[in-house]
Amino acid sequence: MKNFSSKYHPYSHHHTQESQNQDTRKQKETAIEEEEEERARCEWDFSLSTIVSSSNDNNSTASISDALGVIEFDETNSIIATGGIARKIRIYSLESLLPHESTSQDVHDTIFLDHARARDYYICTPAKLSSFRWKPRSDGRVLGSGDYDGVVMEYNLERRIPIFERDEHGGRRVWSVDYSHCDPTMGASGSDDGTMQMWDTRSESGECVATVQPSVRRSAVCCVEFNPFGGPIVAIGCADSKVYGYDHRMMADPVFVLDGHRKTVTYIKFLDNATLVSASIDGCLKLWNSDNSNVIRTYHGHVNNRNFVGLSVWRNGGLLGCGSENNKVFVYDKRWSEPVWVHESSPMGKDGCGSGFVSSVCWRQVGEDQCTLVTGGSDGVLQVFRGKRKTRAG
Repeated sequence: MKNFSSKYHPYSHHHTQESQNQDTRKQKETAIEEEEEERARCEWDFSLSTIVSSSNDNNSTASISDALGVIEFDETNSIIATGGIARKIRIYSLESLLPHESTSQDVHDTIFLDHARARDYYICTPAKLSSFRWKPRSDGRVLGSGDYDGVVMEYNLERRIPIFERDEHGGRRVWSVDYSHCDPTMGASGSDDGTMQMWDTRSESGECVATVQPSVRRSAVCCVEFNPFGGPIVAIGCADSKVYGYDHRMMADPVFVLDGHRKTVTYIKFLDNATLVSASIDGCLKLWNSDNSNVIRTYHGHVNNRNFVGLSVWRNGGLLGCGSENNKVFVYDKRWSEPVWVHESSPMGKDGCGSGFVSSVCWRQVGEDQCTLVTGGSDGVLQVFRGKRKTRAG
């Protein structure tokens, strides 16, 4: 009678040894990944350079009415525009927000300013602002906005007057506006009415070029972004928890659908030509490969289950920035799921209850070893952070 036990024992021993070797390799790989992640966490030094608040900050009602919902750098990365509940577009020069950059003052010393003295000027708007975007190739002279009354407007900043108005979303809030980088006369807006509309700014009334309703349930369109690298794709984030990508030359059907969030998608940003980052009120960010619609990585740590807390990507450094409903600023390295840096803002209100939250963020798109992140809060406070890559030993 054959002894099957002895016959197969060498194979079993070999298989066990091979399995142990695989486990050892996996442990080493995990250890290397953890070591690299820890290095990434220690790769940057961030410091709070400037805090800009209202002169009447002691009045909590005034602070709430000044909540900042949007921050944008212009194409030169030297001018910043902010907007929100206060019905004002405030324009700042980066030089005025970072006066110590041209002095010998220690960069780690925080400067305190108020909006009235820090801003260059402001423009009053007819409604609360939810979004705006600098118009490409306008030399920083034209800023497009979307508001709570469902109106899209363009402002000539040299003359400080509106030069274009479009009201085609039936009075429903416009959450997001953007411009095509291939043809800046073409703009797009996403609204609570469940549509993304593309329009031609050369027409006085903003002739509609195309309209899409991504969700069959007509879920709100919360964010719109054209490919900033010049491709034909426009990405749309919806309250149905999905991201849709359309070729703006043929809008009949989406060319990709990114399905992975559990709740409303609030922001969508291109990291490169085919890689996108999305934010959602499910409390996470996701990195996507639009070529195959797969999730590359999920980022978690910040708190977000109700409000728009901002999302910005610094493409040169591979960093993602977002706000949080616990009044903190979070920075993620695109390579790792956990945040590499977190900063807690001052609590809102005299009782120190911390009921405010970070509501908007924007990276300056220059440099590789130094970076600038500007954040805005629901209390109307603007903060400017400076980051510097640490020198690696050896």
